[in-house]
Amino acid sequence: MQYGFFDDETKEYVITSPNTPRSWSNYLGSTEYGAIITNNAGGYSFYKSAGQGRFTRIRFNSVPMDQPGRYIYLRDKETADYWSASWQPVGKPLSNYKSSCRHGSAYTIIESEYTGIKTETRYFVPLGQSFEVWHLKVTNDSPRVRELSLFSFVEYANNWNAMDDLLNLQYTQYTGKMDVVDGIISHGTNVHIPMMPDNFNEKDQGRFSFLAFVGGEVIGYETDLERFLGSYRTYANPETIERGTCSNFKAAGDNMCGVLQIDTMLQPGESKDFFILMGVGKAETEGKAIVAKYGNISAIQGEFDKLADYWHNRIDGLTVKTPDPEFDSMLNMWSPYNCLITFAWSRAASLVYTASDRDGLGYRDSVQDLLGVMHSITDEAGKRLELMISGQVSTGGAMPVVNKVTHTPGKETAPKEAQYRSDDCLWLFNAIPAYVNETGNLDFYHKILPYADKGEDSVLGHMHRAIQFNLDRSGKHGLPCGLHADWNDCLRFGHDGETTFVAMQLRFALKTYIEVCQLLGNLSEEAWAQPILVQLDENIQKYAWDGEWFLRGYRSDGFKFGSNESQEGRIFMNPQVWAVISGAASDKQKTLALQKMGERLATEYGIMLCDPPYTDTDYNIVRAALFNTGMKENGGIFMHTQGWAVIAEAMCGNGNRAYDYFRRYMPSACNTKAEIRQIEPYVYCQSTHSKSSPRYGNSRVPWLSGSATWSFVAAAQYILGLQPVVDGLRIDPCIPSSWEGFEATRRFRSKELTIKVLNPNGVQKGVRSLKVNGKVVEGNVVFIHLMEAKNQIEVILG
Repeated sequence: MQYGFFDDETKEYVITSPNTPRSWSNYLGSTEYGAIITNNAGGYSFYKSAGQGRFTRIRFNSVPMDQPGRYIYLRDKETADYWSASWQPVGKPLSNYKSSCRHGSAYTIIESEYTGIKTETRYFVPLGQSFEVWHLKVTNDSPRVRELSLFSFVEYANNWNAMDDLLNLQYTQYTGKMDVVDGIISHGTNVHIPMMPDNFNEKDQGRFSFLAFVGGEVIGYETDLERFLGSYRTYANPETIERGTCSNFKAAGDNMCGVLQIDTMLQPGESKDFFILMGVGKAETEGKAIVAKYGNISAIQGEFDKLADYWHNRIDGLTVKTPDPEFDSMLNMWSPYNCLITFAWSRAASLVYTASDRDGLGYRDSVQDLLGVMHSITDEAGKRLELMISGQVSTGGAMPVVNKVTHTPGKETAPKEAQYRSDDCLWLFNAIPAYVNETGNLDFYHKILPYADKGEDSVLGHMHRAIQFNLDRSGKHGLPCGLHADWNDCLRFGHDGETTFVAMQLRFALKTYIEVCQLLGNLSEEAWAQPILVQLDENIQKYAWDGEWFLRGYRSDGFKFGSNESQEGRIFMNPQVWAVISGAASDKQKTLALQKMGERLATEYGIMLCDPPYTDTDYNIVRAALFNTGMKENGGIFMHTQGWAVIAEAMCGNGNRAYDYFRRYMPSACNTKAEIRQIEPYVYCQSTHSKSSPRYGNSRVPWLSGSATWSFVAAAQYILGLQPVVDGLRIDPCIPSSWEGFEATRRFRSKELTIKVLNPNGVQKGVRSLKVNGKVVEGNVVFIHLMEAKNQIEVILG
């Protein structure tokens, strides 16, 4: 079943049926002022943090999952009939009510048509501002004069701290105070104590937001939620809307809302524009100033145009044209946009992530997230990379979470030994070279950056310390210890148990470190790393290979994870693909391990994390049994890892299989079976239910996931083969043999490369010839010294 389509020309996903299987969302704003909105106008708004700055309310784990939201109610004064400008919350029968939604880059447009009245509501946050716009256009398409009442609606938080607002009711039910200043709603919390702009994390301080309705005379307001809804009513049938008038009561305590009423008359064929402006600040100052400056169609349209240009420029670092239009829809808009949103919010703001338990940048997640945005926002990615490097502590391990608002390098408290994860800083060996390769700035390795707790070092020194951290914490087989956890938090190796996945990462780190030292001419560091790599390779071959695939690891008592001897969790995906990525596997091992992974773990919706799932193994050893079988870490299809499988197959030259694996989980490929996947068909997700789950094929936790980054990297750098290197751009595609070629445009170090790849012999991998601006170049690297401002690149495979 299909609920919408990709409009590639406008870079929008168009939802044509509002009754989607789940709420399909989008993001507005920036990390200063952020918002989440769904196809039915649900969602919430927040300032700086979804956990500490959420000033409109959302109720998580509800059905539907997106209420309340940013609603506009319309009421026909003649018939007393009422509806909403989005299908929900009123939910008129779809036989009579038409609705569509266009999700774009940091904006959403919702259209409706009911009883001859058309509405178009465009939601966005102007660039660099701390307020949002709901631009409502109402058109009378009926043959008679229509008199309408329009009502804004938002439900406010009683405290901007999300946990206090939702749970600490004996306190927060007494802290809110509403006012109306010259027709602008003032929403205040703790209004009798000072505002503390320099102490954002202090939840108990005076805070204010405003809401204005522009385009007509405000004739009434409602600020008390119960007065608006009525007793035992819902957002679908509020008493105020049914009655058609507001009480003009200024709420103090209990629960608050923002309702302003404008009455209007429309001649047949007439349209009128209205603006709801909601943002951070006091109504009498910031609110009035915003209305004065932006409360007109010219200003609003100008701000929207700037926003669209800004986001499209960020997204257009890579554009492609391949034989697969669904692949193109992802690569040209939704995959980079997904990466940009994940870069902005890590795992701290969505309809699933509440930011109540982790309001910051998870170390290992956020370092990986950089890989998906290096090409598009290189300078911002570099600053974030430096922040994350400064989250490494002097032991070489890392802080689990870096709070970008309060992080103070040199003064943070280092984790206790029992709190370290074994994989955290090894992701730096993916991110740091990616930044240097994108910029060509080898001097970055010499830049001095602080540790989180004490001391400082060069970036290369930070990398050395990261390797040493794992070497100092190796087990009896000479493999890295599991510590508190490796990438999979559900495997309890114990501090002294060993993880082969991290052994592969360490192998990748050493290999990368040696290559960097060779580039820098640092012979002493290269000499330090080389024998360590040789010894690690011996240990991996001796203790990690299980005969047909690689083990997942050992407990210190000898218990094996992911062995042919295991009754449950006999084979795991991670070590098979990382044995290829890291270079640890021999050619024979690569072939056999990937073959067994395909036979035992591959499904039509992606590759399972492990199989068989856990039911009887002691859950103190494998916490995956906390989950039902076929879900998440217990044999589910974990999406973070899917890109690794694509990369591994591409590195082995298996273009057909790499692309097959990619399409199995590619969101746009599921657009015509949305009733199965259920979540948004334009973004990646955390996991999909696998074959032992009764929800097989259902996907969950969209948007904020490492799957966004690794899927983009897999598609752009390994399928299309556009790989930045220090000297230029390597072009090494691995494509399906059925592809006759593809075209791409890539921004690279302020230059534009137009690339045409031809595949006349139907091969999967291998560059036969390369031309740069008409000149034949040996090999497959477009060297930076050959590049002009604009370049024509021709590649022939064969």
